[in-house]
Amino acid sequence: MKNEEYIPALSYDWLTPFYDTVVRLTTRDESFKRALVVQAQLAGVHRLLDLACGTATLTILLKQDEPRAEVVGIDGDENILAIAKTKARSAGVEIQFDEGMSFDLPYENESFDRVISSLFFHHLSRENKVRTLCEVSRVLKPNGEFHIADWGLPANAVMKITSRFIQLLDGFETTADSFGGMLPALLDTAGFAGVKETNSFNTLFGTIRLHKALRK
Repeated sequence: MKNEEYIPALSYDWLTPFYDTVVRLTTRDESFKRALVVQAQLAGVHRLLDLACGTATLTILLKQDEPRAEVVGIDGDENILAIAKTKARSAGVEIQFDEGMSFDLPYENESFDRVISSLFFHHLSRENKVRTLCEVSRVLKPNGEFHIADWGLPANAVMKITSRFIQLLDGFETTADSFGGMLPALLDTAGFAGVKETNSFNTLFGTIRLHKALRK
């Protein structure tokens, strides 16, 4: 049964072991995540939070891109974090992994230079999207950057049709904001500045859009 507060990867616990394979085959995973790493412009002095890090594919890429940076991954699923920790050990990178919810982050105010998120916000209800954005703003330092990749407004009629699969899998109510192109407006409402779309990728199941926003 789905939990109203937390939805696991691919929506159901029994699908978690297949997450990496499914994402790689259907979302142009390597392309959009590498674009997100480049966009984040991580430096050695930075502390970064990968919000809802999942199996840590992106988290590991970030640490490999800038080994001197402090990289932290957080997720609400202990099973997927176990996979993440194993992958990080195999990659030979040191990453701190924490279990926690996006709308109640266990970190001090203004403790990160960057927060990054990949294919996560479409899982959240409108209320929890707003709560999460408030938490991201809280833990970011002034002028800190928030980098997001998620399903967005379909680029064309074909993308609109194929995105129905994600809506069926993850729920029409939670995905409506994403496929309706509402993320920039939600970021504006949460008080972020300089909100802009930076890139987009058409995939087997819809259009993934990348955004950047600044914490005032």
